[in-house]
Amino acid sequence: MRHRYQLLFLVVVLLAVAGGTFYHKVVNLDLPVRPDQMENAWSVEAHIDFVARSDVPVRVEFPLPESQPGFSRISEDFVTRQFGLSLEQVDGNRHAIWSVRRASGEQSLYYRAVFYRDGPAALDTRQVPPSPPDIPAYPEPLNSAVMSVLDEVRQRSADIETFTRNLLARLNAREPDADTRMIRGGMTAGDPGWTAHLAHVLAGARIPARPVYGVQMEDGMRRARAQTLLSVHNGQQWLLFDPVTSERRELPEDFLIWFAGERPLLNLSGGDAGQVNFSVARHVRPQAELVRALPTVQESPLTDFSLMGLPVETQNLYRILFTLPIGALLVVFMRNMIGISTFGTFMPVLIALAFRETQLLLGIALFTLLVSVGLLVRFYMERLQLLFVPRIAAVLTLVIMLMALVSIVSNMLGYRQGLVISVFPMVILAMTIERMSVVWEEQGAEEALTQAGGSMLTAILGYLLMTHPQVEHMVFVFPEILLVVLALLLLAGRYTGYRLTELWRFRHMLPGVDKRP
Repeated sequence: MRHRYQLLFLVVVLLAVAGGTFYHKVVNLDLPVRPDQMENAWSVEAHIDFVARSDVPVRVEFPLPESQPGFSRISEDFVTRQFGLSLEQVDGNRHAIWSVRRASGEQSLYYRAVFYRDGPAALDTRQVPPSPPDIPAYPEPLNSAVMSVLDEVRQRSADIETFTRNLLARLNAREPDADTRMIRGGMTAGDPGWTAHLAHVLAGARIPARPVYGVQMEDGMRRARAQTLLSVHNGQQWLLFDPVTSERRELPEDFLIWFAGERPLLNLSGGDAGQVNFSVARHVRPQAELVRALPTVQESPLTDFSLMGLPVETQNLYRILFTLPIGALLVVFMRNMIGISTFGTFMPVLIALAFRETQLLLGIALFTLLVSVGLLVRFYMERLQLLFVPRIAAVLTLVIMLMALVSIVSNMLGYRQGLVISVFPMVILAMTIERMSVVWEEQGAEEALTQAGGSMLTAILGYLLMTHPQVEHMVFVFPEILLVVLALLLLAGRYTGYRLTELWRFRHMLPGVDKRP
């Protein structure tokens, strides 16, 4: 009884560990459950053009996008030409800085990034301003104009949202008054620095505001300019406003926020006519491939102990090996629950593994041919009264010769699939022939053919199960499933009930069943 409880406790622990790990990978790391799950990957390229001045050092500072709600960056690269490149943190944001001692004429720099679409686009609510900004020291007469307009707008507003909307409408008016013209300073809505200028004016009312530069992710978009929105914090969250129409708006769908801050999108010294154009292309790729490249997945402790960090060749090997316990579980089910007789436990699994290379129908034909011929030779050797070990060695030698013969004949006939016969486990074939001949002699031909048929049936079902794309994906991405397999094997080891074949065999003894022949 004590051993029974120990077994149940061990099974519960295995299932809990497997279930918890699986839940964490699916919910927190977003690993896909299905191998055919496809997701959009967006390739974004920023093309920086400018004209360098002769004999003057050139410095180009450009903010870089980060992972954000809706988009996760999985890779990036730079084209620097003769420029030096450094990455620095500026005001909490990552910036790329290109520099060169001497350059002249037209110059081009490129930044490329690939983003994985993992949800709806949204503002990052974690970026909260530390405190209301200080009132800027506007020069006169700009200071008088700003304070006059802010006081008038404050009288007609109820909160920060209505204050911002009314102020933008006032500054975007088609027929501005003298104060508005002074604040504009010759700028018009839509100018490159207009949104930053609006944030500077809102600072006079101690309202946190900043421009938000972004790219609309549209497939095939080429040489487009960044879109600019005004982001205002109302004490609880960031609100977006269109700096041209003055209307409150939500973040557009598929909108990648490139940079949010008071700094310009491009800071250029030693050059003129600087501009940034964006190109966007969409690619559909397997979700498993995209998710494995995410920083959150790569930084997870589970990733350090996963197969994803191994060389590709080793990964492919374990993709096959991890399906063997699934095949072994099938053999246990077929033998202990169904009652199918087989030659041993692992022989059907290994034959199913060999079928991966030969394909099913060809594998069945080759296996049947080799076993049949080997069995005939084994019966002949029985008459020679050989000892067990020399007899097995002789059968093994014969199997190798038959495998070579099949490969040679297949090559001569131009049937290339016959060349993969060498993947069959030679020792397993030899032992199968020996085991089948012994059963034939001791228990008769019927029992030997029954076990051979059961082994073939189990190998076929094992092949279909072990090569199923869903099974291969699950055991490789979620190897903790093998703990579930182990728990089931432990439970099966305590099973002492009737097999299905036994219930069928003794069906006439069941209550209510007609016992007449």
